[in-house]
Amino acid sequence: MKVTSLVALLATAGLSATLTACSGGSGGGAIATVNGDAISRATFDHKLESGPAGKQTLAQMVQSQLVDQYAKKNNIVVSDAEVAQRESDIKSKYPAGQFEQILKQQGLTEDDVHTILRQAIIVEKAVAPKVSVTDADVKAYFDKNHVQLDTTEQVRARHILVADLATANMIEGKLKAGGDFAALAKQYSTDPSSKDKGGELGFFGPNMMVKPFQDAAFADPVGKITAPVKSPFGYHIIQVEEVKPATKATLANSTAKIKDILKQQQQQQAVPAFMASLRQGANIVINDPALQDAIPPAPPAPAASAAAAPAPAASAK
Repeated sequence: MKVTSLVALLATAGLSATLTACSGGSGGGAIATVNGDAISRATFDHKLESGPAGKQTLAQMVQSQLVDQYAKKNNIVVSDAEVAQRESDIKSKYPAGQFEQILKQQGLTEDDVHTILRQAIIVEKAVAPKVSVTDADVKAYFDKNHVQLDTTEQVRARHILVADLATANMIEGKLKAGGDFAALAKQYSTDPSSKDKGGELGFFGPNMMVKPFQDAAFADPVGKITAPVKSPFGYHIIQVEEVKPATKATLANSTAKIKDILKQQQQQQAVPAFMASLRQGANIVINDPALQDAIPPAPPAPAASAAAAPAPAASAK
């Protein structure tokens, strides 16, 4: 699969998905020693603050505060269920286990992801009144992009991932003797994203999984327990649960999908102006001289007549 970056997926509302941890600890002293020579915390903090990483971090923290303040002032509430659903939607775009690997590579924790998603949803709710998709917009988009809206065959499968062939053979034997797949997945699987769901992976299409896994999943009939399949992640026991045949796009079966695409496009276009409006109305005081230019000036507000005009219908272009 050509995997879209996790940063892009997390930033669905135009918020940065990079969270840089502030230096921990308190007071002075050495943050590290090299062959007995100390690197002081003060030196480290000064280097961090005066460089781009410090300015980027402060800008993100200011942005986060502005969004939270806006939500509180306007009674915008985001439930844990909304955040969990958004995270689940993002995870579904990745092969098993890859989401967690990318989090580690980018230095993000689950709490970081939840914070990013919560604020992204706040911004989406804030710009929602400016989003308007008409039937004409949908038709124009379909006429231009109908080929790309065709869907390939998809399968829904579950798997149990283990590190060695002996364990995989043992689990295969238990399954063929009538063992419960979900229970064995919870007991033995090393895939953190699916084991607690009984190995469920949901639907996926061609090239979304590593090749050995894909070849087995698309070749086997529904219900069959595969022999152990080796991949770079280990050994998989796979069971295909459902198959969706390829479909030809029509306006009727594509309308909901097109509306989602156009709404997301409009949301992304509206976010910069929304964030600029928060900065324009905020009293932001930066006390550290090294970080004075961390917050770029907000662009000028639109003319009053334009701002008062109703939002135009979305263009398909």
